[in-house]
Amino acid sequence: MPEAIIVQRLGKRFNRYHADRPRTIMEAALAGWRRMRAVESFWALRDISFTVSPGEMLGILGKNGAGKSTLLQLIGGVGCPDEGRVIVNGRIGALLDLGSGFSPDLTGRENIFVTGIVAGLTRKEVARRFDDIVDFAELTESIDNPLRTYSTGMQMRLGFSVAVHTNPEILLVDEFLSVGDISFQTKCLERIADLKEQGCAIVYISHSAEQVQQLCDRALWLQQGRIVVDGEPEVVAGQYVAQMRSETQRRTPTRPPQMTKTGNELRVNENRFGSLESEITDVRLAPVSGINSGDSLTVEIDYLSPQFIESPIFSVSISQQDGQVCLDTNTEIIGLNIPGIQGQGKISLHINRLDLAQGKYFVNVGIYKSDWAYAYDYHWHVYSLQVQSSVSKNGIISPPCYWELKGIKMPNPQPAKISNYAFFKEID
Repeated sequence: MPEAIIVQRLGKRFNRYHADRPRTIMEAALAGWRRMRAVESFWALRDISFTVSPGEMLGILGKNGAGKSTLLQLIGGVGCPDEGRVIVNGRIGALLDLGSGFSPDLTGRENIFVTGIVAGLTRKEVARRFDDIVDFAELTESIDNPLRTYSTGMQMRLGFSVAVHTNPEILLVDEFLSVGDISFQTKCLERIADLKEQGCAIVYISHSAEQVQQLCDRALWLQQGRIVVDGEPEVVAGQYVAQMRSETQRRTPTRPPQMTKTGNELRVNENRFGSLESEITDVRLAPVSGINSGDSLTVEIDYLSPQFIESPIFSVSISQQDGQVCLDTNTEIIGLNIPGIQGQGKISLHINRLDLAQGKYFVNVGIYKSDWAYAYDYHWHVYSLQVQSSVSKNGIISPPCYWELKGIKMPNPQPAKISNYAFFKEID
């Protein structure tokens, strides 16, 4: 069986222009056509070679500006390489970010048909899969509303659902695990596993070493447009994290322990890391006393930045006591571009539904440099979260579910509700 994706000595060069380059013909004419030429050129990618087999998932790690998105664009046929070549053997089901190609003025229904047909399906095939797409995206009530009324999360759920229901032979995705809540992310993982079993080749770019290590069969680490490491996910992810941590620790100043406003102790190089150019001064969870599984959660982050910090990235993750990450999100992957921060401020993350199993967890928060090179401030296992559930379950998540009984006569034929999250019903 031929390789699904073959990349051979790939290179892509871009020009860098003057900061005040004229934007219109009139401006250029008035300026005497000066500053129209490129100041310099640079290689976004250079000497990139790898293959992806059918049924294989390749993870690509790297900071912002490393060339990840450019690589995905070239694989997807957007743009032409300046060196080398890309050979694709199969139909591509999704390109770059989730929801790319959607029209904000069309309804969700109309966008499904347009995107499905562009992906190579006939109108009848889209119509046949329409209900499955909508059910998977959990958008039944809003599918006939204009896309511009959808939240970012709703658009991403719809984009992922369309992509995985077009039977792609190749899937190119950027940060699909930022989609929806934990139960929906689990659905995404199950669908990804199904596609792999069917022989779909998947390329997934991410900043999260944990996700790449858990999901991918192989991994690449890109740095300044070149491959640093290509190999087993554990090895690649370990080296990537080690470099990031070492840079953060190198920049972490010596400082005595200090208390947050809510009484949590921060100890540098134990549960707090970062250059402290911008500081997280306090974190509040609402509700304070803990939540029931399936409830909403708000994470409020107070920060202080004595100097101007350009394009910072705020991150929130939820982990178990052993460090297992259950949720990992940040302002970048949802498309929230923060121009800069200075002085005191507050940013909040609202999680509409948190379907975690009963137990103790920690909410970890951080502020990062715009290219993820290092953390300005990162608090690890400082803020505890207690999750209660009326149903005892193994595993990490506790989504709503029910059992169906067929051919078994129950003493009470009426549906019996046994908890807020689980019930059974008898089927004749």
